[in-house]
Amino acid sequence: MMKPGIYAYILTMFVVSFAVRVLPLTLIKKPITNKFIKSFLYYVPYATLAAMTFPTILYATQSPISGAAALIVGLATAWFGFDLFKVAVSCCGVVLLVEMFIR
Repeated sequence: MMKPGIYAYILTMFVVSFAVRVLPLTLIKKPITNKFIKSFLYYVPYATLAAMTFPTILYATQSPISGAAALIVGLATAWFGFDLFKVAVSCCGVVLLVEMFIR
């Protein structure tokens, strides 16, 4: 059974999400030429993604040690130019190995 206020929450989320996407399109008519604003807008998705995924990397496993080990291996494999699939597989393998030896 749904709570009575759930529809208000859903409506509020819809309005906020819609406003964030539509207002910039309607208010900004000219192309953005300011280098600072362009670089800021360029890095916003990366910063948001990092802020959302970093805590999950450490705490999605049985112990934060295996998450930290996977983070280090993932950073190293990405640094050396491996593609996303190889990075993900290596991180999963490290978590598996560390979890097997921690118990």
